[in-house]
Amino acid sequence: MSNFFICLYLDEDVNVLVADLLKARGFDALTVRDAGQLQASDEEQLAFAISQRRTLVTHNRTDFEKLIQAYFDISRTH
Repeated sequence: MSNFFICLYLDEDVNVLVADLLKARGFDALTVRDAGQLQASDEEQLAFAISQRRTLVTHNRTDFEKLIQAYFDISRTH
């Protein structure tokens, strides 16, 4: 199975079974549970994803759009 260039980080809003399905297809997928980040704030989840060079996957689009806008406002990359 091939390796994809993207590493995923699935937050608490995404069912852990999705990670299993992604892994079965060759994706590098990490859940908040497996990372020991359960109940961390949205800000902490994003910071963790950035520190691990992972793409955050969430169903919580509205809150994360606001967070990303705040990053853009201070010229912070992610």
